Amino acid sequence: MKIKNLFKRWRIILFLVVLLLSLAAINPQLSVDGVAIRSVEKDSIAYNASIISTAQDAAPTDQELILEIDNKEIKNLEDYVNVINSIKIDDVVRIKTNKADYTFLKTQEDLGLTVKEPATSNLRKGLELVGGTRVLLKPVEKITDNERNDIISVMENRLNVYGLSDIKIKGADDLTGNKFILVEIAGATKEEVESLVAGQGKFEARIKDEIVFIGGEKDITFVCRNDGTCSGVRNCGNVENGYNCVFEFEIALSPKAAAKHAEVTRNLDIIDLYLSETLDLYLDNELVDSLQISSGLKGQEVNRILISGPGVGTTQEEAIQNALKQMNKLQTVLITGSLPTKLEIVKIDSISPVLGKAFVKNAFSTALLVILSVGLVIFIRYRKLKITIPMMITVLSEIIIILGFAALFKQSLDLAAIAGIIAAVGTGVDDQIVIVDEILSKPIGDEEEWKKRIKKAFFIIIAAYATTVAAMMPLFKAGAGLLTGFAIVTIVGVSIGVLITRPAFAVIIKTLLE
Repeated sequence: MKIKNLFKRWRIILFLVVLLLSLAAINPQLSVDGVAIRSVEKDSIAYNASIISTAQDAAPTDQELILEIDNKEIKNLEDYVNVINSIKIDDVVRIKTNKADYTFLKTQEDLGLTVKEPATSNLRKGLELVGGTRVLLKPVEKITDNERNDIISVMENRLNVYGLSDIKIKGADDLTGNKFILVEIAGATKEEVESLVAGQGKFEARIKDEIVFIGGEKDITFVCRNDGTCSGVRNCGNVENGYNCVFEFEIALSPKAAAKHAEVTRNLDIIDLYLSETLDLYLDNELVDSLQISSGLKGQEVNRILISGPGVGTTQEEAIQNALKQMNKLQTVLITGSLPTKLEIVKIDSISPVLGKAFVKNAFSTALLVILSVGLVIFIRYRKLKITIPMMITVLSEIIIILGFAALFKQSLDLAAIAGIIAAVGTGVDDQIVIVDEILSKPIGDEEEWKKRIKKAFFIIIAAYATTVAAMMPLFKAGAGLLTGFAIVTIVGVSIGVLITRPAFAVIIKTLLE
């Protein structure tokens, strides 16, 4: 009878409603078949077949899943790799997803698709859980918020064009007003991130110290990618310390850049079959390559130019991969242009996916052990299951509600956020002990007496809550945004406790102990 009466109390109703909404926001799924589309490379076969990357702000469970390829069921990544590797050039490919069907001809080796294991909930895993690289950047010059937004926009475009996905870029400030940019990229290597985000990406093509064209859509209208007829690694050879390969790809110049080429080359001399000066390619003021200019191009408005560069390695395969990587980087810079200002690396962290998976397992194991340990201590303290069980249920409920908030408001669960959950739950246990001790201090009398005790308990709880919130506020700026997740989750957690779970717990304990 007492239990039935609980469900008539508005505090309990509010608690249950919030708990159910949190579970709905998390949307846990026991198992998901298929593989999720992580990214689609621009101008690739998949891209031209109208397959698109899942939006960065989309819910993790709202992903497009590949279920079948050529009528073969895809249940996991292994199935996907096996089927993809069996498809030959000029084969017709049929892909069935949970949202559409696609049919296209495989005209080259790489489809341009990157896939991953499907999400089993709407919880977004931070860098510590999935692996990747985090970089804290600081502009070398003082900039405004608008200028920082411009840098972030160019950087996002550059990383997407390069082919990286699961990118998070945001601005951050410290307590002294310095401006930073925080970049998190899942699955990227430290070297890739350093070269793409730390370098300004200032590309210049010069003839006799005169700039003919620069990177970006102003001077370059087309860059050949993913097309073996106008891009690729053309030749490799032995060198003293290994192998050297040469990549080549075509670009198209704007009419203005073509006219500049004609102007600069008009007065050059002809030596044998070439002009007296070379076309020098500079990236961030470092010479990438020098290209000879055919004598037939003297004074001509050239619309197409062949760009080349080296790739090196101790083996031929390593040299080829290095050449492809260098080509992709140069193509990316040519397409996206340079950053408005140079950036310096303040801090860089790299976490492997293996460590990320191990951290997830350890986190769950540790959380379970902590909850059981807290439950044991509470039982030893009060010797009553009717106190211990509701307290543990409240602790678990608080964790679920905090996770529901994280899922709803797209807060990533990184190391800082997990620390915030622990801090909030620890505060919650302390508050529940205050409530129980106050109720047990004297035999429960009439309703008024109970209200006085609860008011006394909540005076202590609210005072502690205010202190906690005040202590968290500076962390929004401290550490250049690296501790923001901890501050947000802690404040949300203790607020949920004070407004929802603690009042419900007080009602439950009062009812059970009457």
